[in-house]
Amino acid sequence: MDNQRLILFIVFSFSLLLLWEAWQDKHAPPPPAVTATNAPASTSTPPIPSQGLNAPAAAPAQAGFVKGARAVVETDVLRATIDANGGDLRQLQLLTYRETEARNEIFTLFEDDPAQPYLAQSGLLGKDLPTHRSVFQLNPGTYRLTRGASQVEVPLVWNDPATGVRVEKTYIFKRNSYEIALRTRVINNGTQPVDLTPYYQFTRHSGAPRGASFFLHTFTGPAFYTDAKKFQKVTFKAIQEGKAEFEKTADDGWVSLVQHHFVAAWLPEGTVKREYYARALGHDLYSAGVILAEGTLAPGQQKVFTVPLYAGPQTQKLLEAAAPGLDLARDYGWLTPLAFPIYWSLAKIEHFVGNWGWAIIILTILLKLALFPLSAAGYKSMAKMKKLTPRLQKLKETYGDDRAKLHQAMAEMYKTEKINPLGGCFPILIQIPVFIALYWVLLAAVEMRGAPWLGWIHDLTAPDPFFILPIIMGITSILQVKLNPQPMDPMQAKVMMIMPVAFTVMFVFFPAGLVLYWIVNNILSITQQWVINKQVQDGGKPASGKA
Repeated sequence: MDNQRLILFIVFSFSLLLLWEAWQDKHAPPPPAVTATNAPASTSTPPIPSQGLNAPAAAPAQAGFVKGARAVVETDVLRATIDANGGDLRQLQLLTYRETEARNEIFTLFEDDPAQPYLAQSGLLGKDLPTHRSVFQLNPGTYRLTRGASQVEVPLVWNDPATGVRVEKTYIFKRNSYEIALRTRVINNGTQPVDLTPYYQFTRHSGAPRGASFFLHTFTGPAFYTDAKKFQKVTFKAIQEGKAEFEKTADDGWVSLVQHHFVAAWLPEGTVKREYYARALGHDLYSAGVILAEGTLAPGQQKVFTVPLYAGPQTQKLLEAAAPGLDLARDYGWLTPLAFPIYWSLAKIEHFVGNWGWAIIILTILLKLALFPLSAAGYKSMAKMKKLTPRLQKLKETYGDDRAKLHQAMAEMYKTEKINPLGGCFPILIQIPVFIALYWVLLAAVEMRGAPWLGWIHDLTAPDPFFILPIIMGITSILQVKLNPQPMDPMQAKVMMIMPVAFTVMFVFFPAGLVLYWIVNNILSITQQWVINKQVQDGGKPASGKA
C-alpha cells in the first residue's frame, strides 16, 4: 500500500469512527419524554449518600419542576433565571454567544424546558431542612448589574418556625464573569443541633446540545475531577446501566456537566469532605452532583459556606483560572499532550494576525514546514513508484493471475531500482497524530465560535453555508490522487477516485475551520508532490532493465 492510500485509509477510518459514534447516539432508543405535570417521582428527590455521610431518607417528592416566583438577573455576559422552588437556577443565557443554527438567538446553556430540562440545583440533606423541592421566599423581578457596580446579589430565604432553622441562599453574579457564587448561611435558632450536609447538582436530559452535528461526535455528560483520579468522564448510558466508574469520595475536586464548547461545574473550595454521585432519574433525566460534610451546627450558632458555579464557555484561560483541572473539560482526547501546544501556537498566531481563519492557514503552513523532511521522504517514494507504474503494469500483463510470480518479479524490480514500496509509510504515520490532534483542537476551540474568516464564512465552527470550501477540498483531493501512483487493480483505482467524492459530501457538514485546514494542507501537499515528481522524472536516475 503506497503512502497516499495509507493516509487516506487512516483518515477515512477515523471519519467512519466518528460517524459510527454519532449514529449510535442518534439511534439510541428514546425514553419517554418528561412533561411538566407527569415527571418521575425521583426527579425532585434529594440524593441520598451511598456511603460516609449518613443523611436521613428523603421526604416524598413533588411532581415535576414546579414554577414559582422568579428573579431574572442581567449582567454584561449573563442572563439568569432563578426560581423560588428550590432556589434552582432554571435558565442561563450567555449573552456574547449565539446558537449554532439560529445565529440571531442568544445561546442558552441551562434551560427550563419540560421535555429537555437542564438545571443547576442545591439543597440540604436531613430532616426538616430545605432541598431543591422546597419553596424559598424570593422578591421577584429583574436584578441588573448597574453601571459602576462590580456584582449583583439575589437573596432567597427559607424559615422553619417549628425547628427555628433559617436558611439564606444568595446568588452572587460578578461583572465580566461566568462564575456565580452560591453563598448559603444557616442559622440555628432552635434547641437541637443541625447536621449540615449540603449538596449541589445538575439535572439534565441525555440529548446532545442544540446544533450538534451528526458527523461530529462530541462528548455530552457528567465529568468528575479529583486530585487522585484526575478528569473522569461518565456517559449517560453508563449511569443508566449502573456501570459508571468515578471516584466517589475525596477531600478535593468538583463535578461538572460537559457539552461541546461549554461546561457547567460546581467547584467546592477547601478540603471539606466530598461525596460524588451520578443517578438515573428515569424518563431520560439524570443528575450528577456532590455532597459536602460541613459538620454540626449547635443551637444559637450560624455557619456560612460558599460554592462557586462556573457556567460558561470552555475558554482555556477562564477554565484554568476557575479551578485546578477544569481546563481538562476542554477535551482533546488521548492526544492532549500534542494538542495543547498546537492550540497554544494557534492562539498566539491569532493574537498577532487578529483572525482565526488566517491563523489556521499560517499554522497549517508552519506544521507543513516542520514536517517537510518526513513528508518529502514519503512523496519521493511515491514519485519513484509512479515512475515505475508502466513497468509494473507490464508485469501484471505478463504474469496475469499468477500472484506468486507477480509479487516475486515486483520484489526483484524494487530491489534493482533500490525502491522500498513502504519507505514513505513511516513518515506518513508520524504525521497522523498531528492531524488528529489539530482536528480536535479546531473542534474544541470555543474561541472560534462565531469567528469569521472572510466573505461568506461568518463562523468557522459552522459548516460553509454555500458549500464552496467542501467543493474546493474535493477538487484538491482529486488532484492529489491524480499525482500519485495509480493502483494496478481497477477496483482499487475506482475506490481511490470515489474517496475524494465521499470526503466532499462528508465535509459539507464539517465546520468551515476544519475544511479550511484540509484545503490548505491539500494545496501544500499537491505543490510538494508535484515538485518532487518533476525532480524524480527529470533529474532522477532513469529506470533500467526490462520488465
